Amino acid sequence: MSQIDLQPVKGTRDVYPEDMRVRQWLFGQWREVARSFGYEEYDACVLEHAELYIRKAGDEITGQLYDFRDKGDRHLALRPELTPSFARMVMAKGSALPLPARWFALPQCFRYEDTQKGRKREHYQWNMDVVGLASVAAEAELMAAQAEFCRRAGLKLDGSEPEVVWRVSNRQVLGHFLAAMGIDGDQFAAVCVVIDKRDKIGDAATLVELAKVGIDGERGAGILRLLDVRGLDALAQQVPADNPGFIALTELMALLEGWGIAHLIRIDLSVIRGLSYYTGTVWEVFAQVGTIRRAIAGGGRYDNLCAQLGGTAVPMVGFGFGDVVITELLDELGRLPVLGKGIDAVVFPMSAKEFPVANRLAASLRRSGKRIVVDYSGRRFKNAIERAEQDGAKILYILGGNEVKDGVVVERTLGAERIERKVPLADF
Repeated sequence: MSQIDLQPVKGTRDVYPEDMRVRQWLFGQWREVARSFGYEEYDACVLEHAELYIRKAGDEITGQLYDFRDKGDRHLALRPELTPSFARMVMAKGSALPLPARWFALPQCFRYEDTQKGRKREHYQWNMDVVGLASVAAEAELMAAQAEFCRRAGLKLDGSEPEVVWRVSNRQVLGHFLAAMGIDGDQFAAVCVVIDKRDKIGDAATLVELAKVGIDGERGAGILRLLDVRGLDALAQQVPADNPGFIALTELMALLEGWGIAHLIRIDLSVIRGLSYYTGTVWEVFAQVGTIRRAIAGGGRYDNLCAQLGGTAVPMVGFGFGDVVITELLDELGRLPVLGKGIDAVVFPMSAKEFPVANRLAASLRRSGKRIVVDYSGRRFKNAIERAEQDGAKILYILGGNEVKDGVVVERTLGAERIERKVPLADF
């Protein structure tokens, strides 16, 4: 039999213990931030009915599904994102769910897309969502939570050149602008899907794609001019003062000023977010340092998603923050913490005869909350010390035949000093 392929499936990852330490650190930061804002953790099944993700607007995500028919001939998919599952769960709770509700999750998601630096076909992400708040105070709170994590992770947000900025827009600005051109409903959603690709394909190709969804060249050029608008003052020159998207962005900036992060916000009408269910505020957290100068997170308001799934519309807004790109960015900047194995002490029985006593000693130490390894290797004493220090242990407990006979253990402090003392086993 030939040897199996030792590499993981393209676009996926093997997570070795040293990588898992980083993941657990990252997840710990996300959980701490979410809980500090009063959010509760939840999860959903990684398998969903494929129809949950297949939308009329032709979202890119529809073509990226890992979908299949199961043995019961059900059309299923590995979840590419958590938001539709979240909406389904909110609908299932119905009026029994006290509003507003603040939930967060760390789901694993799968998308069959082109792999590149910072992007794989499976990833974990940090989701925070608010249900039942129509006010942009919800968006401001979520952006503040993202900023809090970025600060804790060591990204510089202060000063005139922050390492991360928030590019923010509002779908209603574009929606009302296009409605004046006679573009609404499914056609509006299709336009959003097209112009979300503008940065990748360029203006000429964008106009071609817009023509495919029924937008002529003159109207297409007008759309591109609006997308080039930057800042509230410039936007005020392009749309009427009663444009609900403009009003919402103005209110949002005032709230973000109170959070102390208004200096990080860039009003940018080119931010669309390709998913068709967004209805209001949309934003991207954008890295401005390193080689990964692109969005590292994104979010938006999707008040109509439950209605699209057959339920009743309810105000909803949330974000997703992927683990791959932020880990690679922090690693490139040298901001990832140095994480050891977390071992407090090693018990070293010098022969198999001492194993029973070593196990009892280790069990006693573990009951006191310490993380203990018993070194059964029978390696030379010098090598036992070296390995224990490599593993980050602070103490080595040495058990030989004489120590067991005398009812003691040699406690050796590891590191530069290496102090030894004999401790009665009865003390443990």
